[in-house]
Amino acid sequence: MFLKGERCASAKCAMIKRAFPPGPEKKRRPGAASGYKKALTEKQKLRRWYGLPEYQFKQYVVDILEKRGKIQDIADELIKRLEKRLDSVVFNLGLAKSRTNARQMVSHGYFLVNNKTVNIPSFKMKKGDLIAIREGKKKKGAFKDIEVQLKKRTIPSWLEINKDTLIGKVKGEPSLAEVMPPAEISIIFEFYSR
Repeated sequence: MFLKGERCASAKCAMIKRAFPPGPEKKRRPGAASGYKKALTEKQKLRRWYGLPEYQFKQYVVDILEKRGKIQDIADELIKRLEKRLDSVVFNLGLAKSRTNARQMVSHGYFLVNNKTVNIPSFKMKKGDLIAIREGKKKKGAFKDIEVQLKKRTIPSWLEINKDTLIGKVKGEPSLAEVMPPAEISIIFEFYSR
């Protein structure tokens, strides 16, 4: 140590402020991402966008890969299957604020599909199916300002909703171009086919 007034001449002196932050002196520059990392990132983006656990998302992709010869556009088919889940339809109709909220409401039995209560978020909707809110659930807080929510929401062309009765209908098929997912889907299939 040194006394007050003396200066520390040593480079290792704790009192000298260095021109660089603490830590390793050599910083590694990030290189180009590997093909695996790109595929993993794209898969995670789409999986999180739909809010699905890994095993469920993988099941959709692997099922499509097994039927690859029978399906013309596998990317379009994946989006159709993910969009036609009951929780996604509820969200797209504007009956829930988020996909997570839609999944929870479906699990708690808030909705009727063709006049039958369905509490399975992955329930596959078909063209012509009707979806309505159960009478006992309409008074819940989740639907307090539903009219305002519906005015803000743009409903996809393959769905329609009667804003007075709050009954939705699947009138067509979703398309990849309309959905515009945040990920490159072809890379996702490469990830699972390794």
